[in-house]
Amino acid sequence: MIAIIPVAGAGTKLRPHTYTQPKSLIPIAGKPLIGYIIDQLLDTGVKDFVFVIGYLGDKVRDFVDNTYPEIQKTYVIQQMREGVGHAIWLAGDKIKENDDAIIIFGDTIMDIDLKKVIQSQYSVIGVKKVKDPRLFGVANYDKDRKVTSLSEKPKIPMSNMAMVGLYMIKDFSKLYAALSHNIQNDIRSHNEFFLTDGLQKMIDDGETFIAEEIENWYDCGQKDVLLQMNRILLKKFANQSNISQQLENSIIVPPVYLGKKTIIKNSIIGPNVTIGNEATIESSILHDCIIGNYTHLDNVTLTDSLIGSDSKIHGATESLSVGDNTELDFR
Repeated sequence: MIAIIPVAGAGTKLRPHTYTQPKSLIPIAGKPLIGYIIDQLLDTGVKDFVFVIGYLGDKVRDFVDNTYPEIQKTYVIQQMREGVGHAIWLAGDKIKENDDAIIIFGDTIMDIDLKKVIQSQYSVIGVKKVKDPRLFGVANYDKDRKVTSLSEKPKIPMSNMAMVGLYMIKDFSKLYAALSHNIQNDIRSHNEFFLTDGLQKMIDDGETFIAEEIENWYDCGQKDVLLQMNRILLKKFANQSNISQQLENSIIVPPVYLGKKTIIKNSIIGPNVTIGNEATIESSILHDCIIGNYTHLDNVTLTDSLIGSDSKIHGATESLSVGDNTELDFR
């Protein structure tokens, strides 16, 4: 089993943050998004990874190389963003013939038993019921969960079960052949080579897919979802044991994550706050926030805010979304 993680997207919905870092590296509860995905796969016994990188891909490579030196990994560069199907196709020559593959999008976190998925007799597509399926790839399946058809962002959906960015492919060479057929014949949806169309070609050719319903799924491409995910993961993983060593006349309302060498003075922090490494927070009140590395906040009150790294903010009571290397003075 090999894992394919596409992380080549530009993350336009999260700008200005994604001008300087890929969304897969935005920290949540002290760890970049992609770190949770890699750890989840490692827990199932997966050891071989292919990362499809593009926009700011050197930063993804640096993070993975430095944090996971022990895993077997290959990087594939998608120069032109022509869709996820194209990204997965580029990974084809890095995968041995007849190998099974698990594909997880690099901005997706979900609660699921991946071991069960990997051990499935048939190929698997992760799905979840959504309010507006027109925004997603959609799966139709029968009472036995056998997938009958797929469509990408349909104007008139035949189902409200969205595909969530999790796919387990029995014999990746079949998917590679289907994607190659679509690319060679310029078969696109919405002017892109979607993975959905490659999977549909496999179904048309007789491959069996089973729909696996996901209870909790978070597409972390928007600020509100990132903050929601931060709350959930802080409650699950935050370790409060060393926080008192970083405080000066301050109060912590758990759950909170503080990075290394972060300094907190005369402030109230929490609940649901993640603060990166070597940040300084003075005379401030923060709750439901993600604060980047090396950031300095002075005399601010922030809620529901996402603040990039190496930023400076003085004298504000706001809900903000501020990218890296920014200075704001509200005094």
